[in-house]
Amino acid sequence: MTATDPALTALSQGWCALSLLHGRIEAHIERALQTKHDLSVREYSLLDVLSRQHDGEGGHLQMKQVADAVVLSQSATTRLVTRLEDRGLLERYLCPTDRRGIYTNVTEAGLRLLEEARPTNDTALREALDEAARNPELAPLVRAVEALHVPA
Repeated sequence: MTATDPALTALSQGWCALSLLHGRIEAHIERALQTKHDLSVREYSLLDVLSRQHDGEGGHLQMKQVADAVVLSQSATTRLVTRLEDRGLLERYLCPTDRRGIYTNVTEAGLRLLEEARPTNDTALREALDEAARNPELAPLVRAVEALHVPA
């Protein structure tokens, strides 16, 4: 394959379109969440991921798992957790069976904010996808996203 190979160009163009779609969606959701709930997309995502934890086997996520779920480095995730903890939306505590482990849970205030913000997130996502679907270059990607049935 050379730098001028048509397949590489098409692949590169597809990646650019996917990146553009992601950027537009994230920016649209960010504006809505910031305006209505004083939350960033990353903060919302972190609250959402952590709210799905449960007691029992495999119920609590390690910081690396959380970082992977919100697509951040572990250090960036730790800083994000600290910011939300300072706002009273998260709390940390030691693992009862392994004193080296630290768990993070969403507080009642965090759960209330997440439930208030969820419709805003969903509406902003729908709006961003509808807008992108009007762009012929992005429409196939929107259809692909809409066809996905990924378990939460």
